[in-house]
Amino acid sequence: MNKKIISIITIVSSLSLIGVVVIQLLWANYALELRGEIFNNRVQVFLEEVVSKITDVNSFKETCKSCLLSNKENQNSCTKNFVKVHNINMPKLDSIMKNEFCNKMKLNKDYVYGIIDYENNKLLTCSNNLYNKELLKSYHTYPFPCFKDNENKYLAIYFPNQQTYILNRMILLLILSTLFLVVVIVSFILTILTLLRQKKLSEMKSDFVNNMTHEFKTPISTISLASEMLTKSNVLESKEKILQYANIIFDENARLKSQVEQVLQISVLDKRDFKLLKKDIDIHEIIETVVENFQLVVQQRDGIINLKLDAKPFHIFADPTHFYHIISNLIDNAIKYSSGAPTVAISTKSNNIGIIITIEDEGIGISAENFKYIYKKLYRVPTGNLHNVKGFGLGLYYVKTMTEAHGGNIKLRSELNKGSAFEIFFPFNHNINTQ
Repeated sequence: MNKKIISIITIVSSLSLIGVVVIQLLWANYALELRGEIFNNRVQVFLEEVVSKITDVNSFKETCKSCLLSNKENQNSCTKNFVKVHNINMPKLDSIMKNEFCNKMKLNKDYVYGIIDYENNKLLTCSNNLYNKELLKSYHTYPFPCFKDNENKYLAIYFPNQQTYILNRMILLLILSTLFLVVVIVSFILTILTLLRQKKLSEMKSDFVNNMTHEFKTPISTISLASEMLTKSNVLESKEKILQYANIIFDENARLKSQVEQVLQISVLDKRDFKLLKKDIDIHEIIETVVENFQLVVQQRDGIINLKLDAKPFHIFADPTHFYHIISNLIDNAIKYSSGAPTVAISTKSNNIGIIITIEDEGIGISAENFKYIYKKLYRVPTGNLHNVKGFGLGLYYVKTMTEAHGGNIKLRSELNKGSAFEIFFPFNHNINTQ
């Protein structure tokens, strides 16, 4: 899948997700407004019920024998603060309000009510004088005819926590809606990340196939050429030339075999389908053998490998073949990723539970953002201006897997353009799984 298609998919998916989020938010806002309208309508219905009951024919005389008598100022309560109302049965009114709004609307006394004289714009009485201004501005009102001058006297009610009440009635719906949005957003992000990972993996596999083809092509071409030379009569007459071309075929065949085994190790390492043939080994001896095999390559590039083998004791319980390849891979990388004459330093030291081996170079280094990828299968560190670096991207994956299989670990210190240092730890005893 090319970059253009992925970009189109990402843009279309993003716009679709934004559309879903906007529609969901608009729906939630509409639902809140609708709940608010329903609440207001119910309040008006219940206010009408309250007034109807308080002015019932059988109780009207008891409730409203007389209405407004006189103004009283500078009193403590809301009733005394504004207008004193006589012979309105406040306990009866409170009881009816409680029945309508607490029992039926489940408001748990979360309301304030009072009687307003709109002609003079003042409260005649109220249940809580903390909300006088709010009551005067409340739009939940109903005409209250318990006065001789019935004009402009209204029963008003105010809900300090109206929005909270409405939200509580919708809490389950809002939670489910939010969870739905979160699931959609997380799924979208995971899908895009998976798509990008698949694209990266596809590119890595493509590079792997290209590198593998190139790596296989070279020894095959060499073997083909050497075999062709062996068919010529002038070569057959010389034992030295026959031996020369036979050695070339043997070496290239060994190289090809090593490369094939390296590729086959992918599935083996993934499945952990391998057995370690552990025994007591001298790590210094193996390190010196590996270094000797690389000396010719290093010398051709005017480089040097420095050894500082200070570990005492220097024997561990490990698989010698895999240990050899671990050291070989790290030294090979140190040489390959050096832009000039390679300078490689190999040191060992021991502590009370194992041996630490450090392989350090002065090469191109590795940027911090690549640290978390370098041990992944098929991943190859970008080489910048350094070209023709061959390999399958399996070396460090193999090193980490096999080191951990021995109960050890690997650490990296690196700075771009200044070099890298890989530090691997192996326990003395195979029963020890960590440093």
